[in-house]
Amino acid sequence: MQKKILSIYYSQSGQLGDIVDQFCNTFIAAGHSVEKVRVNPVPAFAFPWTAERFFDAMPESVLGIPASLQPFSFKEDKYDLIIFAYQPWYLSPSTPANAVLQDPLFQSVVKDTSVITLIGARNMWLKAQERVKQSLGKSGAKLVGNIAWVDRNSNLVSGVTILYWMLTGKKDRMWGIFPRPGVADEDIAAAGKFAAVVLPALESGEWKGLQQALVAKDAVEVKTNLMFIEPRATKLFSIWANFISRRRNRKAWLRVFKYYLLVALFIVAPVVLLINNIFFRPFLGKSIAKKKQYYLDVNQPS
Repeated sequence: MQKKILSIYYSQSGQLGDIVDQFCNTFIAAGHSVEKVRVNPVPAFAFPWTAERFFDAMPESVLGIPASLQPFSFKEDKYDLIIFAYQPWYLSPSTPANAVLQDPLFQSVVKDTSVITLIGARNMWLKAQERVKQSLGKSGAKLVGNIAWVDRNSNLVSGVTILYWMLTGKKDRMWGIFPRPGVADEDIAAAGKFAAVVLPALESGEWKGLQQALVAKDAVEVKTNLMFIEPRATKLFSIWANFISRRRNRKAWLRVFKYYLLVALFIVAPVVLLINNIFFRPFLGKSIAKKKQYYLDVNQPS
């Protein structure tokens, strides 16, 4: 029997749209109905970014303040599966993603429905996914799977290349030296292998064990160093976001934040990681393994 699938997402650079297309092709080929809804913020987020606009997006993203969206609608009142695809901004769901999660129409259609989240990220997505879990849980959705596409380069290298891409719009090798930014083309093209894991669950309606099957196919990877950095960085971003949002001279403080972020990413984080890996990590094996398992799963708050 034909299944009804809704895929809803926002894509600024086009990367997440490519991921959604590749992922959904498997369901379309199997004869199922796939409705794709790409939301559009008002005003639009231009691509490439200007440096000022890039950093200006931080407070609202971190504070969960949604962007305004052009009106959108769905063809069906009920779906067998909803695919919610999003990108983290500043370790939080992007403001267009937050707008979808807080939209009454989306909240009504997602209730009592199986949901799979697709993430397109530089590398850190754990805390953003926790907030998405909470939002979906409040709407009564049933999160059955999560897949994360990331830039496979190191944290420092991808920090350089993502800024190059976001501020120039060029997804090529910076100076001919650095690797190409973003999710690798071959990883996007291979999205169908994860959809192939989802397809039997969709057709049978039996979602139990799906995330474990996806993890076995490397659909999600949790890196120990990034798992250590994220909670600390998230707290600092929250402090900055709350502080800047209350300032009249917002632009001036955003410039301060910009330099703070560069220092934190390229100087402070490597030093803190080195200290942690030498003095603490060797003694926390069980705790680290437990946290990793939690993030690999799709547990929702009750």
